[in-house]
Amino acid sequence: MDVTLRQLTAYAAVARAVSFTAAAAELHVSQSSLSRAVADLERTLGMRLLERDTRNVRLTPAGAEALRIADQILSAHRAGLAQLGRYGAGERGAVALATLPSVAAVLLPPVISAFRARRPEMTVRLLDGLERSVLERVVDGDADFAVSTVARRAPGVRLRPLVRDRFDAVLPEHHPLAERDEVTWEELGREPFLAVGTDSSVRRMTDAAFAQAGMEANPTAEASNVATVGGLVAAGLGVSALPALVHPLVVPGRLVRRPLVAPVVERRLYVVLPTRRTLPPGARRFLDQLEEFRSAADALPAGVAWEETDDGPW
Repeated sequence: MDVTLRQLTAYAAVARAVSFTAAAAELHVSQSSLSRAVADLERTLGMRLLERDTRNVRLTPAGAEALRIADQILSAHRAGLAQLGRYGAGERGAVALATLPSVAAVLLPPVISAFRARRPEMTVRLLDGLERSVLERVVDGDADFAVSTVARRAPGVRLRPLVRDRFDAVLPEHHPLAERDEVTWEELGREPFLAVGTDSSVRRMTDAAFAQAGMEANPTAEASNVATVGGLVAAGLGVSALPALVHPLVVPGRLVRRPLVAPVVERRLYVVLPTRRTLPPGARRFLDQLEEFRSAADALPAGVAWEETDDGPW
């Protein structure tokens, strides 16, 4: 049954006004055009909706039911278009963001809070994981974008610098190296070393730093979770090296942080964007919120700094 929104709109206006003249004025159309639209609707439905003579218009019983249903359809149509408009403005929908656990737990919560305060109809899905899985989620389309370290550029993504954080020695509270203002990687490597798991970007960077210092990393123990590594250090089982952004995730107190030198190692985090897909409106608005934090140089944990960038719009 080929009934159009134009026919329903015309009929509903006439039925409510009980007048072709008043309805035509309301819709800013000619009376003849309005009359044709109503006649076409009646013909399509196979029933008379209005009884009219030269002076009066009355609804038939079928016409009263048709008005009720027309109002439902037109109301749903308006509501649907309004929802689509809010989606297009980035006010409604969902953002899927892949990221590292430290970023999800430390860097992003205030950004998400500000974003949701402005856009309460938006939801944010955090897909946290290790570097490789984070990048795969962007390439595969599971995530709109990511915030992550990047070992090597992958096809299908582009990178935008976001923050950098420095590696520190993480020591038990009364460790002899805790009395130093700074610690070298060589000195750290002579101690029982507690490492993050081999799948982690943190492990990749600590192994590279030890190699640059002329040492081979031989962990006494390792754990996949940085909080677990922090707990082992706090228990006096050894020392470790962690980037500044993860420090809020490890055991508070009973630990001492000292800057690592020779070499100084900084971890860089990027916004990872797909090159072959258009970002959903909500994702662009989230990135605008993130850029607002970066531009305002919002406070970050000690040892973490916003990266400067001259990149254009997302």
